[in-house]
Amino acid sequence: MFTSTKVFAVLLMMLVIQGCSQFQQQQIPPAIPEAEPPGGSGGAVGPNLEEMRRIAEKIYTNETGGAKDKLVHWNVREDFASLGIGHFTWYPAGRAQRFGNSFPSLIQFMGQRGAQAPAWVQLAVTRGAPWYSREQLLRQKSSAQVRQLQDYLWDTRALQGEYIVARAKKAMPRLVNGSPQNLRMHVANNINAVANSPGGWYPLVDYVNFKGEGLNRSGGYNGQNWGLLQVLELMQPSGVGSQALNNFSTAAYKVLERRVRNSPPQNDEAKWLPGWRNRTETYRRPLI
Repeated sequence: MFTSTKVFAVLLMMLVIQGCSQFQQQQIPPAIPEAEPPGGSGGAVGPNLEEMRRIAEKIYTNETGGAKDKLVHWNVREDFASLGIGHFTWYPAGRAQRFGNSFPSLIQFMGQRGAQAPAWVQLAVTRGAPWYSREQLLRQKSSAQVRQLQDYLWDTRALQGEYIVARAKKAMPRLVNGSPQNLRMHVANNINAVANSPGGWYPLVDYVNFKGEGLNRSGGYNGQNWGLLQVLELMQPSGVGSQALNNFSTAAYKVLERRVRNSPPQNDEAKWLPGWRNRTETYRRPLI
């Protein structure tokens, strides 16, 4: 259990980490350093390179069904393109970015790691996606430019996985600090229970890539968001191991069910629930 002194130390260390932007290639630092899981001691070390590779491949399968041609995609009834293994959002210029605009930061990250995007992509990310509708992208799917972007995203799958992990790790202190005061210890304990569990980084990383951080309390329906923060707040307290993974999976699906209940009926979001259940069920089993 956390004493008040340990909780203070954890939060202080998280604030230090939040200011650190350098991403280590060989090992991801702890989600919350110096955290002691129930029944044991030691911090949660992040995934090694092999685990990151498995996480990246699983997210690629979750988002694209393993189809290379869906690395450059535009979902039906969405107003942005979805690119890469994580279907990172890329909005056209001038369009409201309701769900964030994550593709430009991915391109910046990979460029800093030496994987420069095609010149036309580097220019376009400063302006916005060059397609203004799903239909326009579909008409250009066989063009040389789109094929070039697709090949680039195929060749950089491992780097995209590193970006997704780095993004999730960076979110952890914000999640605790973004919770109401009475829930901060609960959220911190749940993060550490999942992160310290074998295979626990996959559900944390996948969900934040899948549905976001949830820090914007007014960003959902009826004032209820559906990001990772809401999952951690709803999740039952857990010990390290299968209990943590099961409780996280259960909370994740409950949050998504709540989203559907709150959604406008004309959106027909219930049609997504079977796929979301299948996805959240994968959180119960460590990747092997």
